[in-house]
Amino acid sequence: MKHLMLLGALLLSLGSAHAQEQKIKCPGETTVEMQDCAAQSERQSTDQLKQKVPMQMLQQWQNATRSVCAHANAPYKDGSIYSQLVVGCYDNLNRALIKEFRKMGN
Repeated sequence: MKHLMLLGALLLSLGSAHAQEQKIKCPGETTVEMQDCAAQSERQSTDQLKQKVPMQMLQQWQNATRSVCAHANAPYKDGSIYSQLVVGCYDNLNRALIKEFRKMGN
């Protein structure tokens, strides 16, 4: 059993190294690619918010969006698409807030 776990960990690390070597073109064609694209977009919007709000406020925002997005996507919690939906929700809410800052000239 331990050997299978080690083999699985090795395969995952090799797979992620290979995935990093290849530039994923978004929006992606496979589930893994789509999830990676959603995560990239969410990181980008979070980085933009880091420039606009203090860290403590950003953490409060992230806690709130995590709760809201988990609740909004609860019907899909057991599905393989759940994580992608939640990350997409974080990104959508981040981008809505960024849009509000732009209205104020920030």
